[in-house]
Amino acid sequence: MVTTEQQLQADLLLAGIIRAIGLMSLLAMVAVCHIYAQQIQLGIDESTRIWIRSILYGVAIVTFPVMKFIRHVLLRLNQTMKGDLAPKVRYLLTIIVSMSVAESIGLYGFIMYILGDSFNTLYIFVALSALAMFLYRPQIEEYKMVVASQYMRG
Repeated sequence: MVTTEQQLQADLLLAGIIRAIGLMSLLAMVAVCHIYAQQIQLGIDESTRIWIRSILYGVAIVTFPVMKFIRHVLLRLNQTMKGDLAPKVRYLLTIIVSMSVAESIGLYGFIMYILGDSFNTLYIFVALSALAMFLYRPQIEEYKMVVASQYMRG
């Protein structure tokens, strides 16, 4: 069975919607911080915030290669997995995992803002999160490989 480019694009629509929801939630976090500014900040002492921020920056930096590895493993599993799940569903699960991990980076900024950090920290983490969502976005070439492997296995 030959799958057309148009069908492949249609199959990726839900994956794109999931990515868009992730991006909108980043914007919502920033909006909440701007709207409720001082009301939601706890004002933890600066030395504690610096320590927590440093750890979260380290975690965010490590998240990128870990996320690439996890995505690579999930894509290979998508190509070799036997069972009843359609390629579209398997690839969608990969996108959900990728976007969830990317979203977590933005949450670090939100948490730091609540602890008393400035908007700069929030923006840096949100920008890193958006970058991860861009780098690990749904890609038609990846999806084509998953679909092709399904048909090669029979």
